[in-house]
Amino acid sequence: MHKDRVAFTLAVVVLAVTALACSLPAVTTPAPTPTYTVPPTPTVTPLQMTPLPMEPANALEAQVEAVYDQAGPAVVNITSRIITYDFFMEPIPQEGTGSGFIYDNEGHIVTNYHVVAEAESVSVALAAGGVYTATIVGADPSNDLAVLRIEAESLPAPIPLGDSDQLRVGQFVVALGNPFGLERTLTVGVISALGRVIQSPDGRFIGEAIQTDAAINPGNSGGPLLDLEGRVIGVNAQIVSPSQASAGIGFAISVNTVHRVAPQLIAKGHYPHPWLGVSVLPFEAEGAQLLREAGMDVPVDEGLLVAEVVPGSPAAEAGIRGGDQVVRIGNTQIPLGGDIITAINGKPIANFQELTVYLESETQVGDTVEATLIRDGQEMTVQVTLAERPGQL
Repeated sequence: MHKDRVAFTLAVVVLAVTALACSLPAVTTPAPTPTYTVPPTPTVTPLQMTPLPMEPANALEAQVEAVYDQAGPAVVNITSRIITYDFFMEPIPQEGTGSGFIYDNEGHIVTNYHVVAEAESVSVALAAGGVYTATIVGADPSNDLAVLRIEAESLPAPIPLGDSDQLRVGQFVVALGNPFGLERTLTVGVISALGRVIQSPDGRFIGEAIQTDAAINPGNSGGPLLDLEGRVIGVNAQIVSPSQASAGIGFAISVNTVHRVAPQLIAKGHYPHPWLGVSVLPFEAEGAQLLREAGMDVPVDEGLLVAEVVPGSPAAEAGIRGGDQVVRIGNTQIPLGGDIITAINGKPIANFQELTVYLESETQVGDTVEATLIRDGQEMTVQVTLAERPGQL
């Protein structure tokens, strides 16, 4: 009986444990959390490049650099100061800037006349530093050239002058100057044309001008135009541009004009311009026909009709005749009967511009020239010894 009770008790315990086992939640072993290993950031090794030698890309670049190194120190910045007056007659100081270049070892500087025209004072800044008061030694508005002088120690070497007769269209050139006040600016271009004629500040004409597409802007005036040998071949003077900035058409006064004018400006303070002493009326085919209809014997279709001869002038001394009667052609009164100039030294002359350019570029005061004339329908020649143009003319 006792054994039966024990067996029963064990059976109950087993069932209870079994039931308990069925109601308990299952115990699971959690999965291990994965460990991520961050790969190391690779070290970027800089690309080792062999430094390239700082050599010019080509021969042209080397020449341009050499020109800048050689001529740059002798290019100066010029500041001119003038006094103007307002409506109430109060003085108003104004400044203008331009460029120039060292001409010789005496401190002379070549620039444009219009850079220093009417200046009360002028100062010059050298490329190496230092600002100096300048004296205007001489000026020539008819050729738009002026010479200044400064007193300074250790002046840069002057820039050598070239020969504009040796220039060629298409030749590379370098312009140096201070456009818009930006000192020692270099631009490169070519000679676009030779023998251009430009107007001077006093309303006359300058021949032998060099046209270039090297950028020339306000402030470049008076600076040098150089060949690739570093020689001055012109003085930058004018541009053609609606915007007043470079449009690729600039003009420089030829260095042969500088050869003629600068020494005279240094020696005399002015340039003696050759002078015939006549007032002329240019005409072409249509004008020639009108002159014929007015009663003149005109066997040519172009030339310069001499309207007046200045008493005591070279033309008067040579016997050139002016008009001796006045006729009305249209609304204009024309003095007729004078000689017609057709050539000087065999060079055909068709207008006043050509006469001025020839006398300025090909002759000097004291030269004797041969003038070809038409008088009473017949061709003749006379010898004229040129005098200096009076200052008031």
